[in-house]
Amino acid sequence: MTTLTTRTAAPTTQERATSKPRRHGARWAAVAFVAPLVIYLLLFYAYPLAQNLSMSLHRFDRGTFINGGAPFVGTEIYQDVVEHPRFWTIVRQTTVFTAASLVFQYLIGLALAVFFHRGGFRLAAPLRAMFLVPWLLPIIVSGTTWQWMMNPDDGILNSFIGLFGADPVWWLSADNALMSVAIANIWLGIPFNLVILYSGLQGIPKELYEAASMDGATPWQQFWRITLPMLRPVSLITLLLGLVYTLKVVDIIWIMTLGTGTSQTLATWAYGMSVGKGASAIIRYSEASAVGTILLLAALAFGLIYIAAQRKQED
Repeated sequence: MTTLTTRTAAPTTQERATSKPRRHGARWAAVAFVAPLVIYLLLFYAYPLAQNLSMSLHRFDRGTFINGGAPFVGTEIYQDVVEHPRFWTIVRQTTVFTAASLVFQYLIGLALAVFFHRGGFRLAAPLRAMFLVPWLLPIIVSGTTWQWMMNPDDGILNSFIGLFGADPVWWLSADNALMSVAIANIWLGIPFNLVILYSGLQGIPKELYEAASMDGATPWQQFWRITLPMLRPVSLITLLLGLVYTLKVVDIIWIMTLGTGTSQTLATWAYGMSVGKGASAIIRYSEASAVGTILLLAALAFGLIYIAAQRKQED
């Protein structure tokens, strides 16, 4: 029996000399593609974060903010912020605002996503597109519209509840401000949840539902045993992104209430201190930076929780 052996010829000196410039060229091409992204991240993410941290460790005022020379005080600014009489009240308001927004945005968005996914009627696509309108409108338009709708004298909400004999509600008063801005923020966040969850539903194999139907599972059982478990990865990232966005919401709250009363959150508190408006009439750059760092750490903590949950699910 004859055995044939195939040998790969070793590259010649000329081929090695030719391949070396090609590898260098590919490497420089990769660097050229990555460099703009790295520069962008350094300029618009790393540098602002470092500057914010530095400002929270130095006692800045208007003079030192412009001319420099702010004294280093370590964690004294953070201690002042935490010991502020309204700090824990604002933390509680931020927690209620964030939790209410996330829960209702997710539940309503999930209900609409399931409705459109299983509907199959002709107007499903146009109606789904109409739900994206709040997401596409400028925030100033949305905030002004909600402010007009909640006007205690001639707002459409009070006109509607007046049809049932109810007394007018002072939606934007100090006591009701948190509820009002939460309603507006929920309305803004529903389209995002709808789009992401609807995409997740489309990725669930239909064979699973067909097999469950053949086994006698009801639609409600299919939802709990198939839809929710299969949507878990999409739900986690949706809730995480919603949490990060809601923690830093300033625009809709500021337009509607200027962050006064119960609508004051950590984000609006920091913004008010940085510009000297709203509930904080004095500019406090260092305190605003410290509050911003606290928000950043909170978002980072939830991000780490998400990563841990994702790894657990993969395992």
